[in-house]
Amino acid sequence: MSPATHQTIKLSKGRHNSPDEGACVMELASMLAGEPFSDHPVSVCPVIGSCLRAYNDWIDDDRRQDLYRYASEVVGTRAPQEIQRARADRVTAWAGEAARRRWTRFLLVRGIFALMLWPQPDDLGSRMVQAVARRRRGSHEEVLGLIDELVEMRTHPPVRPPTRTPTGPPARPLAQPSRELSTPAVTSATIAPITAPASTSPG
Repeated sequence: MSPATHQTIKLSKGRHNSPDEGACVMELASMLAGEPFSDHPVSVCPVIGSCLRAYNDWIDDDRRQDLYRYASEVVGTRAPQEIQRARADRVTAWAGEAARRRWTRFLLVRGIFALMLWPQPDDLGSRMVQAVARRRRGSHEEVLGLIDELVEMRTHPPVRPPTRTPTGPPARPLAQPSRELSTPAVTSATIAPITAPASTSPG
């Protein structure tokens, strides 16, 4: 029998020792990333990996094949602490968990290494699956939509530069052009005296 490859392997439930036994979606991701065969590939965000591992093992075999494309899409999603924390907050908010503040405090105290510790990241996937199981959040399509959203959270939000306030003296207003009052020119003229007409007496 020829060895299994990423092109021939079928997604299955649980953890496997080698691709010949099958693979979950995260083990397939490790193959595509060129990493040792594992369900915790280093190049994948722990939050996303937690959700995909839990959901891979919870759904039936037909729906599990819909996760195939994520094996390649999640490679390279490991990101700085701020993005991983944002992904964790998004999952807890989606699942409607009241423990969101406790998880955030844990991340702030332990830093980025907290996301790599067992089993805290995997709790996120379990909460997501529990929410689906209790029908608090529903369909297969909604779960895939959440995974798509987590994958897209790859970069920091743009930071706008602060608005600079001028510190120098206020600008002087532009000088208005001076308008000199012009006096109309008077043209000198010789005025002739007015003579009264000679009176004529009746003859």
